[in-house]
Amino acid sequence: MDDKEIAELLDRVLAPWVRSLSLTPVSADEDSVTMRLPFSGELRHSGGVICGQVFMAAADTVMVVAISAALGGFKPMTTVSMNISFMRAVRKGDVTITARVLRMGRNLVFGEVELFDEDGKMAVHATTTYALLN
Repeated sequence: MDDKEIAELLDRVLAPWVRSLSLTPVSADEDSVTMRLPFSGELRHSGGVICGQVFMAAADTVMVVAISAALGGFKPMTTVSMNISFMRAVRKGDVTITARVLRMGRNLVFGEVELFDEDGKMAVHATTTYALLN
């Protein structure tokens, strides 16, 4: 998928509040997708760190793009499970998110998502399972 296809996919399938995260493509192929979450002070909670909910939404979104790239286009799907570990607080800077499809089954897709802070240190790790609906 190219940048234009990714932008069209995000505009078509995401809820408006998720689109407001302004995720932008960095690279994409059939094996993985990398996107950037631009920093905004509005993403932080009162403790001064970016909220876990932001990272969960970003991880879920980039994984949907990675599955779509592996399938050759978007197909209806839903998140079955996401196991997420918050390993490092992120207070500032853009976050880079890479999602990989680990196994594509007939009905289930298993994936892994890594989120890195501006220094390239892993801040969040997630494993995911999605059900393909059609």
